[in-house]
Amino acid sequence: MDKLMSRGYALSMAGCLLLSFLTRIAIGTEPVPVNSKTDWPCWRGADQNGIAAEGQQPPLEWSETENVIWKTPVTGRGHGSPIVVGNQVILATADEAAETRSLISFNRDTGKQEWATVLHSGKATPARNKKGTQASSTPACDGERLFINFLHDGQMVTSAVDLNGKILWQQPICEYIVHQGYGSSPTLFKDLVIVSADNKAGGAIAGLDCETGKIIWKQDRPEMPNYPSPIILNVAGKTQLIMTGCELVTGMNPQTGEKLWEIEGATTECVTSTPTNGELIYSSGGYPKNHVAAYKADGSGEVAWEIGTRIYVPSMLVKENRLYAIADAGIAYCLDASTGEEIWKGRLSGTFTSSPVIVNDILMATNEAGETFVIKINTDEFELLGRNQLGEESFATPVVCDSNIYMRVASKVGDERQEFLYCLGRK
Repeated sequence: MDKLMSRGYALSMAGCLLLSFLTRIAIGTEPVPVNSKTDWPCWRGADQNGIAAEGQQPPLEWSETENVIWKTPVTGRGHGSPIVVGNQVILATADEAAETRSLISFNRDTGKQEWATVLHSGKATPARNKKGTQASSTPACDGERLFINFLHDGQMVTSAVDLNGKILWQQPICEYIVHQGYGSSPTLFKDLVIVSADNKAGGAIAGLDCETGKIIWKQDRPEMPNYPSPIILNVAGKTQLIMTGCELVTGMNPQTGEKLWEIEGATTECVTSTPTNGELIYSSGGYPKNHVAAYKADGSGEVAWEIGTRIYVPSMLVKENRLYAIADAGIAYCLDASTGEEIWKGRLSGTFTSSPVIVNDILMATNEAGETFVIKINTDEFELLGRNQLGEESFATPVVCDSNIYMRVASKVGDERQEFLYCLGRK
């Protein structure tokens, strides 16, 4: 059955590959090394923790006119975050009217669109949740290739393109039945790109060869809807691939897919990407129960602490043994990462879907209305430093690298919704 599906998929992609060839604009980009200080190569950044490299000086105040380096329109719609590598800023997007799903590259210095590659055409799998899109995943880059996950023709498919936008390979991972939507992003480990697709059809997590797309290992997952991205963490003395949700917390060997340990925990549906303090990992969820929990990642199955706070969609962060979280309903929390004890909390405003990021001693959190709250974190009480408005709608997590902030927002232009990509910096 899988072979028949793959053959059918390959045939159905022929037209899409031709369309991609016709629409691509090559720019002659050479492979570049990924630099964690100046680049942001994947979801949650080079260290997969949402924390920017120290010593940067991004602006703390901005608006439609203040501290804007450039602003460029984005075709289509998507809630995936940008990545920044070398001289490129790359986004996933979907044109729902044309039924295409694409990657777009912009020049890092000017914001000019340099190429656009259609990866899938037709046979779309729309999100059922009104907040979902067909392009809610964030790409990943290994310095030579870009990787992205999209739904197409009832399957989750991982694709690789080179830095000119040329399609290198496409690999179906498993069947996918939409419950809310899809937004899991690829992650990288050595020569593998690791992807997940938890869903009610029976999902999978798989390690693919970056160069060829060949599936090196694959683990079946329960028949449950779930949304986190796989995350590689150095925790409990070893490098582990962590997955939460489907009523499980799982630690795996990222090179082989071997389960190192697995315990009952989390909830059925999780969204957040797991952080660590080196000994504990943290899960949060909102269905069927609200919770934030800390687990020992040594295989003991021990729950260090658990509270009933609803942190459902925005991912949490850990810095200096403090756990920072933004509730969907707009409350900022700082907890002791070892005990779960509350250090401070503060009410913001609005509803939050995007995840917060940290740079130096500043946390930035953007609500769905495009308002970003700037919060000081190395204190024992809640301290709001400022609020900045950009656009009218924001679901994508901001990126901070090389002292600039990259934000994907939407505004009304006439009667139409239009997405924009901003580069913000001190001017």
